[in-house]
Amino acid sequence: MVVFRIRRDHRRRYIILFLSLAGFIIYRQFGGQSGKINRSTGLRVNSSQFTLGGEQFCILGGSLHYFRVPRAYWKDRMMKMKACGLNTLTVDVPWSLHQPEKEEFSFQEGHDLESFLHLATEVGLWVILRPGPYVGSDLDLGGLPSWLLRDKEMRLRSTYPGFLAAVSEYFNKLIPKVVPFQFKKGGPIIAVQVENEYGSHAIDGKYMSFLKEALLERGITELLLTSDNHEGLKYGGIEGALRALNLQKINYDDIKYLKTVQSNSPMLVMELWTGRRDGWGGLHHSFPAEDLVAVAREALRQGMSINLYLFHGGTNFGFINGAMAYPSYKALVTSYDYDAPLSEAGEYTPKFHLLRDLLSRFNRETLPVMPSLRLKEEYEPAIMFQHLSLWDALPFTHKPFKSNLPINMENLPVNNGNGQAYGYTLYETVIITGGFLKAGHNIKDRALVFVNQSFIGIFYQRNLDLAVSDDKGKRTLSLLIENCGRVHYGKDMDDQRKGIVGDILLNNVPLRDFTIYSLDMTSDFFDRLYSAPWKFPPNKPSFPGFFQGRIFVNGYPSDTFIKLPGWSKGVIFINGQNIGRYWDAGPQQALFLPGPFLNSGMNQIIVFEEAEGDFKIQFEDSPDLGMTVDI
Repeated sequence: MVVFRIRRDHRRRYIILFLSLAGFIIYRQFGGQSGKINRSTGLRVNSSQFTLGGEQFCILGGSLHYFRVPRAYWKDRMMKMKACGLNTLTVDVPWSLHQPEKEEFSFQEGHDLESFLHLATEVGLWVILRPGPYVGSDLDLGGLPSWLLRDKEMRLRSTYPGFLAAVSEYFNKLIPKVVPFQFKKGGPIIAVQVENEYGSHAIDGKYMSFLKEALLERGITELLLTSDNHEGLKYGGIEGALRALNLQKINYDDIKYLKTVQSNSPMLVMELWTGRRDGWGGLHHSFPAEDLVAVAREALRQGMSINLYLFHGGTNFGFINGAMAYPSYKALVTSYDYDAPLSEAGEYTPKFHLLRDLLSRFNRETLPVMPSLRLKEEYEPAIMFQHLSLWDALPFTHKPFKSNLPINMENLPVNNGNGQAYGYTLYETVIITGGFLKAGHNIKDRALVFVNQSFIGIFYQRNLDLAVSDDKGKRTLSLLIENCGRVHYGKDMDDQRKGIVGDILLNNVPLRDFTIYSLDMTSDFFDRLYSAPWKFPPNKPSFPGFFQGRIFVNGYPSDTFIKLPGWSKGVIFINGQNIGRYWDAGPQQALFLPGPFLNSGMNQIIVFEEAEGDFKIQFEDSPDLGMTVDI
């Protein structure tokens, strides 16, 4: 055997040459936006690899939702994405937020998608656009607008004419806004997804073809793709679009199947789940950092492209959270932290650091310096010095509507004929006897029940009947019903009308002659509520009720976390901004309050509480997502 001995100085030269060659390979495969790019050819399928502008390219992506992050923090989150080693941003576009009413479109302020795409270009991130119409994203009704359900025959995610007409009108507004941002036009969009996880729904064989043509007809020219999990992988594809896979752990059977149906194509994990959503009454889910990085490492080792769902989750501000149907109904919490690499408040986590270390090996340049973190402040508690009972607030709601039969939220004659999307609805009728009140499954989702404004019980899930005392004379029966969140996934989506959706029986006789109040708690409602007869809260205030207080911020506002020990369940508003729901059922014990939602100086706080209040709320510098369970 001949042994070759290499002198130390020669050995150093060979190492440098090897590293330079490796760097060149990585440069060609994982390049970002910097440098001169051939814009004539976009993202293409070339054997087992993608090419972008004619050069080999690997998607190192992460999902980021502009509608779950304050606009002032969009760039911060993108820069942290870039610092983690990602080159691509995946963004979902929620139809429900961009078209809250049939004749109203919203693309301003926190819904300014075009500004979001401009920022992605500025930061140096490519974009995969997921325009829907259904995006899922753990949103109320999967991001579909609730006014679609005013049609009793509506079949969502199908070629039902009423649905296709609404989709076409929406796409006529949305798609022209994003066409100029496509890669071949000089923009950041390198791919567009057709719908989302349709294989798990798959009720209409013509639906995906319609959507594909709708995108092409309106000027989409970049690579089209579909995205499905194990359950729907065999049924969600469409000719002319690359099939991608959603997973949390590598499933080699799914990979083998994809290689069979689209041989000589690159493999893309469109959703590599970094954690999981949380539901009220459950635990906070955690996916160990080491497990996530092991999956990412294995996928990259096999030459796959990946997209982290989510890189940064953000917050379900307002009432936008979805709900799970199986094994039983469970609404999602306000936090959408998701145990993602970047926390709800934009903090670095162990996942971030491990992924940054991994992805640094797949980047052509040294990764950017990690942006500094923002200060979290522990403010003085806010004393709630004014109170207004629900009953005193009713004159400031929409004009009440009288109906012989109960009417579901979506079909109420409010909001320019679009019905009520979110919040609470109060149904009142007169009774003259007591007995047993039965709701069956006609309460959606949770009802507080009162007789003459005195609380008698709750209808929620397993509570299907209540006893009503047999006092004499006419009495007012009130049912305050909350839309806790429409199911965002599965075949139950057509059955997501809220409020009272059928007969409520008293001694097996259907109740009739209702007066119905819409309490959607929009900014218009609070504008009217300011002139209501607020009072200093008594020792035993009436519930449900509104509580008002102030928080003083000295200097530039910082992020903080709202904690409500002694409170039960409700919603909190800061300067008219709906921060989200709280509930002592947990797991979440604190609500994230971003600094941009606060003013320097005095800030107004309004809490709507259903059952119990402590007259003050606390502001702390750390989150509390509750007890944790590993996935």
